[in-house]
Amino acid sequence: MEYNTTRNHLTMREYGRHVQKMVEHILKIEDPERRQRNAQAVIELMGFLNPHLKNVEDFKHKLWDHLFLIADFSLDVDSPYPIPTKETLKAKPAPLPYPNSNPKYLHLGKNLEKIIDKALQEEDADKKLGLSNSIAYYMKLAYNNWHKELVHDEAIQSEMNTLTDGQLTFTNTPYVKAYRSQQDNNRNGRRDNRSNNRRDNRGGRRGKTGNNYKKKRY
Repeated sequence: MEYNTTRNHLTMREYGRHVQKMVEHILKIEDPERRQRNAQAVIELMGFLNPHLKNVEDFKHKLWDHLFLIADFSLDVDSPYPIPTKETLKAKPAPLPYPNSNPKYLHLGKNLEKIIDKALQEEDADKKLGLSNSIAYYMKLAYNNWHKELVHDEAIQSEMNTLTDGQLTFTNTPYVKAYRSQQDNNRNGRRDNRSNNRRDNRGGRRGKTGNNYKKKRY
């Protein structure tokens, strides 16, 4: 009896021990044509064992890469795709460049800072006023997301003066609905349901014992 502890390392568990033994057998074949035919047969078997890979882009390409990986990149066969190497397998992708700019107004974000800069550069008076009204609305909305009480327009204008050195003013008073947390909404909903249930129960008792009760005629 042969135990797994005495066998060599299983490179790709999703294909199993039998596929790895087939690949090891292909490595021992000296005839190039016969070795190529056996490699093609193993590729078909690998695709049959993992049908979920058919939905993956470059399905066949992935199977051939797995074949060379199982063979420890020492298999000498022709592949319809570039033959991978250990170096290309272990190579790490280049890190993505992330912007390192820190926003001046952390509570408002980088996007509003860009809009403020655009509004300050705008020469058309009507467009500049429209941008100012939009900025004021967003500032009020951002404030209301973190505070339960409503913010006054004077506070928004004061903060806008601080951000723009008094260069922007808004005329269209932004209206933002008062903030209500989900917990408050659930509590109010339960209170309304209890009130309706009490009202229905009182009405039912009056219908049976009060003057509105009608006797059945025979």
